Amino acid sequence: MVVYQAFYRVYRPQSFSEMSGQRHVKQTLQNALLHNKTSHAYLFSGPRGTGKTSAAKVFAKALNCEKGPTNEPCNACPTCISITEGSNTDVIEFDAASNSRVEEIRDIIEKVRFAPSNARFKVYIIDEVHMLSNSAFNALLKTLEEPPPHAVFILATTEPHKLPLTIISRCQRFDFKPITSAEIIDRMKQVLSDAGIEADEGALKVIAQAASGGMRDALSMLDQVVSFSGDRLTAESALLVTGSIGEDIFYQLAEALLSKDAAAALTLLDQLIVEGKDVSRLAEDLITFFRDLLLLRTAPDLEDLLELISGNERFVSMSHAFEPESLYSFIDILSKTQQEMRFSNHAKVYVESALLKMIHLEGPTTLSSGPQQSDPILAEKVSSLERLIADLQQQLANGVRPIEGTPSAGQPKKNASKSSQSFRIPTGKINEVLKGATRQDIQVIREEWASMMQTLQRSHSALLEETEPVAASETAFVLKFKYEIHCLMASENSSLRSGLSEALRNRTGKAYDVVYVPEDGWLKVREEFIRNNGLTKQQDGTDDSSGDPNGTAEEMPSFVQEAEQQNTDPIVSEAEKMFGKEFITVHDD
Repeated sequence: MVVYQAFYRVYRPQSFSEMSGQRHVKQTLQNALLHNKTSHAYLFSGPRGTGKTSAAKVFAKALNCEKGPTNEPCNACPTCISITEGSNTDVIEFDAASNSRVEEIRDIIEKVRFAPSNARFKVYIIDEVHMLSNSAFNALLKTLEEPPPHAVFILATTEPHKLPLTIISRCQRFDFKPITSAEIIDRMKQVLSDAGIEADEGALKVIAQAASGGMRDALSMLDQVVSFSGDRLTAESALLVTGSIGEDIFYQLAEALLSKDAAAALTLLDQLIVEGKDVSRLAEDLITFFRDLLLLRTAPDLEDLLELISGNERFVSMSHAFEPESLYSFIDILSKTQQEMRFSNHAKVYVESALLKMIHLEGPTTLSSGPQQSDPILAEKVSSLERLIADLQQQLANGVRPIEGTPSAGQPKKNASKSSQSFRIPTGKINEVLKGATRQDIQVIREEWASMMQTLQRSHSALLEETEPVAASETAFVLKFKYEIHCLMASENSSLRSGLSEALRNRTGKAYDVVYVPEDGWLKVREEFIRNNGLTKQQDGTDDSSGDPNGTAEEMPSFVQEAEQQNTDPIVSEAEKMFGKEFITVHDD
């Protein structure tokens, strides 16, 4: 009874000429063999299924071939045949994933000094070398640096970043690249030709795209599709077996996005999931699809780079129906969705949300064939602004002075970034607080201020470090900032405002509203309030109203006198509250 072998085992490359891709690796190794300049240690790194282990075995045969060293093994001499069959005792394949302990490496080190029994070189092929333990790497280090002249080490790994730099520096490194779709398709055609099986070009393209650059994956899927299809491979069978999506589904989905038909898009998505399509793979295929549309839209001559769709007329027309900016946005939305799906058990919800985001994307999704219908509300606003600008221009032409605060045409414009960062002083709110402000209210807040600051979040208390309550009424108080930038930052922090009001309510029993103002702004607003309301200042028991012959000036409110006084230290206030003012004496150093 003949045991069936999978395609990837039967058609494993036995010479450099049979290897797909990796031209830079093949040429370098063949030149080294021809000129007898082979090294004692090599590192083959790259994605899975790109030919690392196969290249290592071919290189071992070329080194030990009875006609060599040669750039191509003969595969006919006893040495080549024994290496191919895996029975040659001088070519040792070592799986580091199963033998990662230091004891296995020490066994290699002890035997490496013995001369080969029937070959020219002892070749050690260590697969998945990144799985070795640190102690195993340390044991291998010295031998890898100075092995006997008859020993050659070939290390293979898919994760070279996990290897110690001391190991990498002692090897010639070859990075294996993902195999292109064209090279995978050519190899599959050879396999099918030998097997006497016919296949559609579309089926091979589907398998090559699903393989993601790995020849072993491609041949495994080809084997599976052949078992499913029989004598002829079709695109439909390849799509069904690999779980990929056909061009027609992508076209229908793109039409739903163009027409902004959410029901059609979600129905297609649900249909694909019911058919067993993997949601993560679906998101990846959608990214590739929109990438192909973008390629057709911007570089139609590069049809060979298309991965999912063909460059026929319907997809060319579809690509021109989308704006490039919309395709960029689609790819960005799906990329973020793909990252978020990794940490969720509800992947379908994320893809559905991504489709809805693409449908409701702001801005033009498609190119318009005629004049666009404008929004009537927006049109009315534009007309209103145009009329206002015309009126202002007419006033300037008639010599009317511009309203104060409006920059004239002759004045240099202020720096936009600087003006955008300035704090707008809430003069009206401050005046409302000042009208009802009392000394008792501000004193209550100041006495509780130090202890209240300790209950706030650290970031909030740090922002309020250079602040001082300067006026308070029954419902609100004014908080003065030493620096304008801190005042601006505090005004934009909604959590700070709510946290501050809540902390004061817990300490005083009142829910105060807080009004922020920088120091310079406070002095200006307070001065204008005193002047506009005809108030006088009383200092040292003297009344400035003597200067008023009619004696009509009002006495300055108590809160202003309190603010004029030297600010009370929060620590002193807290001490007076705890022990009483009669027991506290303050000494200035």
